[in-house]
Amino acid sequence: MNKLMAVLASVVFVVTAAVALAQSNTESPFKVGASIYACGCGAGCNCGTMSAKAGKCGCGKNLVKTTVTKVADNKVYYQMNGAEMSAPAAGKYVCSCGCPCNTVSQKEGSCACGKPLKKAE
Repeated sequence: MNKLMAVLASVVFVVTAAVALAQSNTESPFKVGASIYACGCGAGCNCGTMSAKAGKCGCGKNLVKTTVTKVADNKVYYQMNGAEMSAPAAGKYVCSCGCPCNTVSQKEGSCACGKPLKKAE
């Protein structure tokens, strides 16, 4: 009976750890109060590029430094030119090199470190 309980406890531990790891990998790297760089083109642009580091957005212009004001409904909100802007927290394209720039975009392009973005899985 003790062996059965030990095996059951081990299985529960492994499953719990796997679920926690999966949730941590899907969580947005963009947090309220964090400085980010976002596409500065305005509401008419749909590239939705955001990064933890300076670089170019999916439409080719420089990213603009701003601060995350809210994260809700899978979107990241920030202020730009006095207006609240938002972009999807998860991009269709992501940084392909694993560096800490955390670049996400809805369009193809390059991450802040200069490497090509890859299609998100």
